[in-house]
Amino acid sequence: MEERLYTFFGAIGGHSQEWIVLSHYVLVVLIILVIARLATRKMTLVPTGTQNMMEAFIKGIISMGADAMGEKNARVYLPLIGTLALVIVLSNLIGVIPGFESPTANINFTLALALIVFIYYNYLGIKKNGVIKYFAHFMGPNIYLAPLMFPIEIISHFSRIISLAFRLFGAIRGDDMFLMVLLMLVPYIVPLPAFFLLFAFGLLQAFIFSILTYVYIAGSIMIEEEHD
Repeated sequence: MEERLYTFFGAIGGHSQEWIVLSHYVLVVLIILVIARLATRKMTLVPTGTQNMMEAFIKGIISMGADAMGEKNARVYLPLIGTLALVIVLSNLIGVIPGFESPTANINFTLALALIVFIYYNYLGIKKNGVIKYFAHFMGPNIYLAPLMFPIEIISHFSRIISLAFRLFGAIRGDDMFLMVLLMLVPYIVPLPAFFLLFAFGLLQAFIFSILTYVYIAGSIMIEEEHD
């Protein structure tokens, strides 16, 4: 039987993967709703507290996307990528707290996030450029290379699902296993430095997922610029 850390939700509803992931994901969503409520309850021109924190977060996401597609486009796709970033950050970090587990340590969860990105950026590319023009750019700059380039591009795009899902899953799953071993060996004050390290890794993985989403969207909607 797989060794698992004790979780509060596991003690309530059992330790099945479905229950653990679902319960912790619901908790993440509730935390996001509470943060959103606190940030918008008494908005001021000079932000303080939660409003200041969330405005800094939003500016960071926009700044991240501006390098890939310009600030105007980065603002357009902020709702999706900002939401993904919040969910991933909190899902990653909640597993650092003893008694909780990261939903992103489950491959099914990270695969669902990757599929959302994959379907969305392809939808945007088709909507903006049309089916023919969008898939034509998979054939490369030269028609003679099309038989070679097209299957390579198709495989490359589908591999992005695996890349997004397994990179996030592998990193957070590894962090959880490291934390489990650490708590089994030295369960008191000694693991505190490791908690800060895992916290940083959780933020880093959310940043990587978000910036790649921006890059994939930019590649699908800015075909002319890509060829230029």
